[in-house]
Amino acid sequence: MGTLPDADAEGGRLFFRSETFARGSRRARPVPPVASVTEPARDVPVHAECDVLVVGGGPAGTAAAIASARRGARTILLERTNHLGGLSTGGLVIWIDRMTDWDGVPVIRGFAEELLARLPRDAVAGPPREAWGSRDAATAAWWGQRTAAFHGIVTHSPTVDPEWLKHVSLEMALEAGVEPLFHCWGAEPVVRGGAVVGAIFESKQGRRAILARVVVDATGDGDLFARAGAAHETAVDERDIHGCINTAWLFGGVDMRRYLEWRAERPDEFSAFLRIGREAVGTFDKAFVSWRDDVALFMGPRLAGYSGLDVDDLSEVEVRSHRLMVAHLDLYRRHVPGFGGAFLMLSAPQIGVRHARRLRGVGAVTRGDWAPAGGERIFVDEIGVSPSLSPKFANVSVPYRALVPEGVDGLLCPGRHLSCDTTSHSFLREVPQCWLTGQATGVAAAIAADRGLAPRAVDVRELQAGLRAAGALVRERVAESA
Repeated sequence: MGTLPDADAEGGRLFFRSETFARGSRRARPVPPVASVTEPARDVPVHAECDVLVVGGGPAGTAAAIASARRGARTILLERTNHLGGLSTGGLVIWIDRMTDWDGVPVIRGFAEELLARLPRDAVAGPPREAWGSRDAATAAWWGQRTAAFHGIVTHSPTVDPEWLKHVSLEMALEAGVEPLFHCWGAEPVVRGGAVVGAIFESKQGRRAILARVVVDATGDGDLFARAGAAHETAVDERDIHGCINTAWLFGGVDMRRYLEWRAERPDEFSAFLRIGREAVGTFDKAFVSWRDDVALFMGPRLAGYSGLDVDDLSEVEVRSHRLMVAHLDLYRRHVPGFGGAFLMLSAPQIGVRHARRLRGVGAVTRGDWAPAGGERIFVDEIGVSPSLSPKFANVSVPYRALVPEGVDGLLCPGRHLSCDTTSHSFLREVPQCWLTGQATGVAAAIAADRGLAPRAVDVRELQAGLRAAGALVRERVAESA
């Protein structure tokens, strides 16, 4: 895993250095007795042909597949698990971060809004719309303990029921005409003449291929674009939480109202408890609210020093995370009001990798693209708008060219592996931004397949018109941007 010598080299700083996480130490690994084995050549049967193939059914892949199918493209969606949503469901990243800007205006629109609006009312918790953007100190303090206020400002940051999010995601996909294939692991791109024309996947039926006019790498780790030879980056600053890995979990049988009252009314006791936890297990984390008052969410402890591209590292993180889950249960039961009857409810079926690879695209989002608050920078090929990390900055324009590989055709790459620097990655990897880039990718892929174009040749004006028609926020450019 590459590391950056200094985050400030990119003109930024570590926005999340205050977060607690632990650095891991890899166990010694035996040297394999042989360097390699030879696999004989074989013919791979073609399972299907389609207009758009989406590999990966996480937030970006789900949005891409639905947007593509809604424009009439025959769209196949490959997913290695038994559900859609990726880290937003199977990874228990059920705290959907900041969909409004610092004035309370919704900026993550379109697919994201529709998906959340279709959830049952009791499957979503968060501030009412009239509170978005509130700077009232008492209101912000109350929602701050409920993961929905930052810098003294209330935001639209709902927490959702992962099972309902799975269900609604699947129903939207089926209604759009997406053809989902579960329990299929996208293994290799099919490349002809420098362009990706399909993908090989592994399943219980063995090794098979799907051919497509346009392929979407929505793996989150850039597995397809890396194996297709697309340039990419792996460097990450291990001092920042976006380089950490962990498995999240849920405790049931809790009383979160009592817990939050204790935290607010007895902060010294809460701080002392965290010290007890750190002394007992080394790596310790606080409980977060979920969509229910009787369910607690643990998003950590976040573990640094591991690679999401190394199977031994991933295995070691799973072992550490599951042991930490049980250790947390014991300590919370014994010391924390509201947790006396807590029980192990669920450990995330999917490991929480925040960073593995970042595409080197035709363009990128970088720290230099963040305009100061009150300013506005709009890319000519804007496909969406992201909230900034701090009220000190204006909303961030997300360009189409950050989804297009620099030197490989036939491929689009939305989600947390899009083209950006490490500082911008810390928010562009979030679930709402993955919905944003996924929706844009699906519209672009359908246009490219219908017109017989390479994705890089798609008319951006047609793409933007399609996104606006689907409810996405795409602004009119008023000044030239690099």
